[in-house]
Amino acid sequence: MSTPTAAPTGRSILIVGASRGLGYAMAAEFAGRGWRVVGTVRTPGTPLHGLAAERPGLVEIEALDMTDHDQILAVRDRLASRRFDIVFINGGIVNRTPEATMAGVSTEEFVHVMVTNVLGVMRAVEAFGALAGPGGVIGVMSSGQGSIANNANGANDVYRASKAALNQSMASYAGRHAAEGHALVLMAPGWIRTEMGGSNAPFSVEEAMPQIVDVLIARQGAAGLRYLDRNGWTVPW
Repeated sequence: MSTPTAAPTGRSILIVGASRGLGYAMAAEFAGRGWRVVGTVRTPGTPLHGLAAERPGLVEIEALDMTDHDQILAVRDRLASRRFDIVFINGGIVNRTPEATMAGVSTEEFVHVMVTNVLGVMRAVEAFGALAGPGGVIGVMSSGQGSIANNANGANDVYRASKAALNQSMASYAGRHAAEGHALVLMAPGWIRTEMGGSNAPFSVEEAMPQIVDVLIARQGAAGLRYLDRNGWTVPW
């Protein structure tokens, strides 16, 4: 995903989990709009490395495995003197057998999904949320499947449970940090054609990401927690 780069805006975003998929697409979209991007990756040789080579001085990379709390704290300490207009945590996996019910999933797989999708994300929110500047946005990649109200078919039990738990955890974070005045966003991007979303998804990354970015930018200065889709519409809890 490569777009012409606009003139630098002086604004910046930290994207935790930007090596591929939606995280990388978000980094490319913001960089294309002239934002300075700091993105984290777990391994070398990712698409984000290519973007950083294309746009030196605009895209920076930090190494981070979001399931390693010590690494989270180390990256936070390295970035402690900086402030970002938006801090966005992009983390999410599905279990190896998405059709498995709670009775059918192994304990190991359940724990792996919950540690990645909830614990790792919230540890990153707690650490990096402090780097959001006044009136800034702190966002996480949630999902419409985290909506309890919209769960009519009961599919994807483990993934749904992890995203619902993430939403609840963000509500707790919002309550504890209300006085800071940040905009908090649970982003439900919809079903998008990525490695995780699969080839049958109805929307491409190129269609969806500009909308997602527009929603995040529009939330600047609007304090409080919102659960939104890529059109900026509220998703029922």
